[in-house]
Amino acid sequence: MLDPHLTLVRPVRPRTPEGCEECLKLNSPWVHLRLCLSCGHVGCCDSSPLKHARAHAAYDGHPIVQSFEPGENWRWCYFDEVFV
Repeated sequence: MLDPHLTLVRPVRPRTPEGCEECLKLNSPWVHLRLCLSCGHVGCCDSSPLKHARAHAAYDGHPIVQSFEPGENWRWCYFDEVFV
């Protein structure tokens, strides 16, 4: 069964291709990056201290992210906790 949140996926450009949008403002480190497929927000992963990608999904209602790491092309739904 397809994840119903896939309807929220849009063509996006990374808003901050150089790193996590919030971490850059806070001068905070991150581990891995995730690209929001609804708006282009770049956030840090759950292994990062501040978990901005998950916070963005919850606050903005944008559940589908794609890895923003070189060589990775998987997508994840934060609402359903599944790969999509």
